[in-house]
Amino acid sequence: MEYQDKTLKCKECGAEFIFSAGEQAFYAEKGFENEPARCPACRSARKQRQSNNEGRERVMYPAICSECGAPTEVPFEPKTGRPILCRECFRRQREQY
Repeated sequence: MEYQDKTLKCKECGAEFIFSAGEQAFYAEKGFENEPARCPACRSARKQRQSNNEGRERVMYPAICSECGAPTEVPFEPKTGRPILCRECFRRQREQY
C-alpha cells in the first residue's frame, strides 16, 4: 500500500501535525488501527507525566494478617472488620481459586 503524509489535529492542544507516510507504514506493520490523536510534543509530555506517576512512592499502612497473625503493610488504609492478608497468605488464597 502506498502511504501519503496526512495532516492531523491534536486532540490535546489543537495544533496540526504531520502523520508521515513512514509513520503510517510503521503503524500498519505493528497492527495499530487508529491514527495518533496527539501531536509528538503532547505524546512526549503525556509519556513524561505517566513515567513521573510511576516513580511516585506508594503510601503503605501497617496491619496484622487476619490469616497468620504476621505484621504486614498494605497499600490501602485498613478498615475495622475487613480481613487483611499478608503477601504470602494472599498468594496462597489466590492459588486456591
